[in-house]
Order: sequence, then C-alpha cells, then structure tokens
Amino acid sequence: MNRTMITATNTLAQLQKQMDSISHNIANANTNGYKSRETTFSDLVVQEYRNQPQDQLEANRLTPYNIRQGTGAKIAQSQLVLTQGALKTTDRGLDTAFTKEGQFYTILAQGEDGSSSVSYTRDGAFYLTPVSETESMVVTGNGDSVLDENGEPISFTGTPKEFKIAGNGEFVAIMADGSSQQRNLGVVRVDKPQFLEQKGHNLYGLPGNLGELGVTENDIVTGLNGALRSEIAIQQRALEQSNVDVSKEMTDLLNVQRGYQFHSRSISIADQMLGLVNGIR
Repeated sequence: MNRTMITATNTLAQLQKQMDSISHNIANANTNGYKSRETTFSDLVVQEYRNQPQDQLEANRLTPYNIRQGTGAKIAQSQLVLTQGALKTTDRGLDTAFTKEGQFYTILAQGEDGSSSVSYTRDGAFYLTPVSETESMVVTGNGDSVLDENGEPISFTGTPKEFKIAGNGEFVAIMADGSSQQRNLGVVRVDKPQFLEQKGHNLYGLPGNLGELGVTENDIVTGLNGALRSEIAIQQRALEQSNVDVSKEMTDLLNVQRGYQFHSRSISIADQMLGLVNGIR
C-alpha cells in the first residue's frame, strides 16, 4: 500500500503541472502571438523483481520476464508549439504579424531589478513613445524597446506621420516634412524551441544554464541578418492571434482531471486497506 501511495503522489504532482500548463494556454487564448505548450510524460524509475529463479520453467513464456513495478510518471518535456496562428487585419500602421512559423522579434526587456536582457516575441503590436522633444522610440505594449538588426533600439528623429513596413522587415518612417528614415527590424529564427523559457509578458528568452544543457545561443536561435533577411515574412496592418485550440485544451483538461481523480482515489483506497490491516487482531 505504501508503494501505491508513493506512485499516486508522484503522478499527482506531475498532473498538477500539466493542469497549470493547460490553464496557462486557455488564459492566453486571446493574446496576440502567444504560442501554446504541450506536455509529454515518461515513466519514473522502474524496479524489476525476479519471481521465477528457474529459467527452464519460463521456456514457453510469451509475456516479459520478471515483475516490473513503477513509481509513477513525470513530465518529460514541455514543448513550445510554433504553429502559425490566424491573422487579424487592423488599421494601425504599427501592427505587424509574421506569416511564417519560427520567427520572432528581438526585444530589450526590462527586469524587475532594473536589468535588461534580449528577449523574443511574436506580438507585433508596436507603439511610438517620445524619448525627447526631437526623438521617439518604437516599443511594445509593455514599454520594452524593439531592437533593430544590430541589436540597437529603433528610434526616429522628428515627427513620423506614417509608417511602411516591408515583408523583409524594413521599417520606414515618413516624416511630416516628407523625408523618411529607415531601420531594419531585428528578427531571429528559432531552431530549437524546446530550450526557450517563458519570461512573462508574452516574451521568451534563453535559459541561463546553456553550458549545462550542452547547447549555445547559435544552436537555439539564428539572427536573420544580411542574406538571411529574405527569409523574413511580415505583414503590416495585421496581428497574429494565438495558436491555442480551446476545444483541444478543454478536452486535455478533462482528461487530466479524471487522471487526478483516479490517483486521488488510489491513495484513499490504499489508506483504507492499511486501516483494515492495522485493525486485524
């Protein structure tokens, strides 16, 4: 009975993590550019007991030898799903959307401690904020700076009256006097999404322990600069919706709840059996 309780308890903790992931997906179903996560399970350590020491008695056995007893399951991976979301047309010149999977804008995100780090997002709803009387900067809805291909914040001198954003990320601001200023949006291609970490505010970033994981930054993301800019596919005056399938998430949530109920019941039954054993005189 103790093994039953241990197995059920281990699995319950992992089911709770899966439920949290599903809840997070559902909560962000209407978040621009949000990418859902899928969790997969694997067995924990399995113990094998040899119940038949005489091999000659197992000659015609069709089932696996010995008795295998597990200790529950764990979440093997929480995979970021990069499938394309639906596009929603808007009337804003600063609204952009990727039309290819795996491409992200580079953002200079500000941490709570005042530090800044390069992060990535699919949310292309940009805004213009004044930096001084003569200069303005392109930022996200959270106020983080949008970076260009050189890793510098995109800013313009003067008063832009119109924006033109080409499919390859060329960002042109047309000023009130008719002049124009051009920048190139910083875009990366994610090659190994399983290593990206969610940083909050619809941002993703690289893990801090790349050395321990045996990968480098270049293994995870590739900057689309120079000749690679031809791979960029951006549509202006549109926003990408999340790729969350609410019906699928609700089905997964029901399955997780049933599994949670099953393992909770296992603990209750094991406790009742222990009570019966202890009550024997």
